[in-house]
Amino acid sequence: MDFKQLCEKATTEWQALWHGDKPVILVGLATCGMAVGASSVLKTIQDELTQRNIEAHIIPVGCIGLCYLEPLVDIVKPGHPRICYAQITPEKVLQLVEDYLLSDNPRPDIALGTFGDTSVEGIPKLFEHPMLKSQVRIATRNCGHINPEDINHYIANQGYNALNKVLKMRCEEVIEEVKKSGLRGRGGAGFPTWRKWDEASRSKATPKFVVCNADEGDPGAFMDRSVLEGDPHSILEGMIIAGYAIGTSKGYIYVRAEYPLAVRRLQIAIDQAREAGLLGDNILGSEFSFNIEIMQGAGAFVCGEGSALMYSIEGKRGMPRVRPPRSVASGLWGLPTSLNNVETFANIPPIIINGGEWFASYGTETSKGTKTFALTGKIARPGLIEVPMGMTLRQIIYDIGGGIPDNKPFKAVQTGGPSGGCLPEGLLDTPVDFETLAEAGSIMGSGGMVVMDKDTCMVDVARYFIAFCRDESCGKCVPCREGLPLMSDILEQITQGKGKPEDVERLVELGDTIMKGSLCGLGTTAPNPVLTSIRYFRSEWEAHVIEKKCPALVCKSLISFYILPEKCAGCGICLRACPVEAISGGKRLIHIIDQERCIKCGTCLEKCPERFSAVVKVTGEQVAVPEEPVPIAAQSSKM
Repeated sequence: MDFKQLCEKATTEWQALWHGDKPVILVGLATCGMAVGASSVLKTIQDELTQRNIEAHIIPVGCIGLCYLEPLVDIVKPGHPRICYAQITPEKVLQLVEDYLLSDNPRPDIALGTFGDTSVEGIPKLFEHPMLKSQVRIATRNCGHINPEDINHYIANQGYNALNKVLKMRCEEVIEEVKKSGLRGRGGAGFPTWRKWDEASRSKATPKFVVCNADEGDPGAFMDRSVLEGDPHSILEGMIIAGYAIGTSKGYIYVRAEYPLAVRRLQIAIDQAREAGLLGDNILGSEFSFNIEIMQGAGAFVCGEGSALMYSIEGKRGMPRVRPPRSVASGLWGLPTSLNNVETFANIPPIIINGGEWFASYGTETSKGTKTFALTGKIARPGLIEVPMGMTLRQIIYDIGGGIPDNKPFKAVQTGGPSGGCLPEGLLDTPVDFETLAEAGSIMGSGGMVVMDKDTCMVDVARYFIAFCRDESCGKCVPCREGLPLMSDILEQITQGKGKPEDVERLVELGDTIMKGSLCGLGTTAPNPVLTSIRYFRSEWEAHVIEKKCPALVCKSLISFYILPEKCAGCGICLRACPVEAISGGKRLIHIIDQERCIKCGTCLEKCPERFSAVVKVTGEQVAVPEEPVPIAAQSSKM
């Protein structure tokens, strides 16, 4: 079957699906949806429709980005617009079947929005939602809209059109189109994609390789996972085009084994593409052949670095190597290798179809196109977004992310994963692009964005991320192997109230040394959380090392819990809840916390009834309390 026939078949099926006489029900079955019960929702839909003898098309889809509203279910009733329903439970499924599928009530009370231009009374348009309104979806264009396990859904939405176009172009023309786009690597370094392809294509050594870096190991990052789960064919198509451009027939996808759903859907996509003649020998009847193999990583964060990743594919220990030569000259098995990440490849097909200048019309002068971000932390609307480069942190956090829950004051945002910098409120109007973030002391990274409120301790944040990088370091180079444990030890001492004033400058010196002397990106960026938090939140560090206080009331060794005598009702709730029996007292007696036995778990504060609010958490100071439990009326004479 030639490509024209493939497209006609896919388009016919697609049109019949949406314009037929059966309802279409789309269920968000990405990891985020499944984590909050989407599988149970799907089973309830299937069981209910079977019991009521209702025929419908039930389609699993990926994540549209509204992770905080999962499980998501879209219903398209014949002759009616597509309606998205959020936070669906099995109980709500029964209501929707009864009220909407079997009646005419679309349930505006539980509807999130409608797709397209057609509106329904009482239901807003979905893409007017604050989280979606400002987005430009290129890499995530199909996520949440197509069945990732059905190649015909992808083909019906311009899938593999770019590949078909490329096969009629010269390799230099393909690379030139990517050059016009200004696309830079979305894995973090921001290296121009066209330059990698051009250098690899010019190399006379053979064979060559195309590698997709899907080893997403940043805490709180899920950009690549969402695209892999929601639109795997877009990555395959991008890789095949890259293979054609550099002149190779072999590609590898290096994906972490902790992404089982992504791995499964990738393998399904590879099998389907091969069966359709879009992958394998003589693609679409041409002289070009290309094959893709999945390699599963064992979860080492350092294998996100290019040379370590390639060593891992070769079956060796994942450790970075000294450069030059770079991978385009000597990569896998010492041969030319073009390495890009998931999002970079997902951008390639629309660039080829629409032209490089179209892609370059988004973004800034030096950072073209769009970027996906995983919004996490203290944010009202956590999830996955894709926005034009150059949008400010304020716009992303407040306009799209909805700001801080409970209207708490904003404190910092970390961009770029565990090696990213922590930027304060004064930099909220910073445009998000490669150069501006670097000037502020942070990085773009692969797109993690962790928001922190006033209750976050910046010293503790630095301690956590340095410990993470310490544990994930491969240990090959001395600055990283020795420097990160030294920084970690100092940070542990500071958070335990044992820090010295000179420790802050020692951390800065160590950080500078590690950044200048390390072999790979892990070491050269790992000190960022420490250096930026000292740079922007120095008073908080001084409080820890000089006053032995934690202003955010986070560091356990620097805080204490007390029961205020004047507020204690002697109810015994905190006493019974304490896991280490550190509270003494009795009915109508002032309760007392034994500071030696207290493990600072906060259970007493959590369990104390709000009407009493007798338990307080303090730092660097003591509260006057009786020496032993006394009757409530006698409290003043015993203090």
